Amino acid sequence: MNIEQIIKEKKGCIVDVRTPEEFRGGHVAGSINIPLPEINSKIEVLQAMHGPLILCCASGGRSGMAHSFLSRLGVECYNGGSWMDVNYLQTLTTDTK
Repeated sequence: MNIEQIIKEKKGCIVDVRTPEEFRGGHVAGSINIPLPEINSKIEVLQAMHGPLILCCASGGRSGMAHSFLSRLGVECYNGGSWMDVNYLQTLTTDTK
């Protein structure tokens, strides 16, 4: 399954790993903010979420680090890259209804 399909079919959760300040400046509708430094302490929360998880940040670097860490723990997740790219994909799915 690819990210576009997950978003279109609303099969996962979008997790933004940017800082709370960045998140307040703009984010994907319906996404939750768990900053990268907090990922380790929120493992149980992330594992309990409706998966797969789509991770995003400003450019894909931090979401890539979160993806690598969570994947090693067996969490089904994808690096969505920039939150703006994920937002664009979500906009496409809502525009087609």
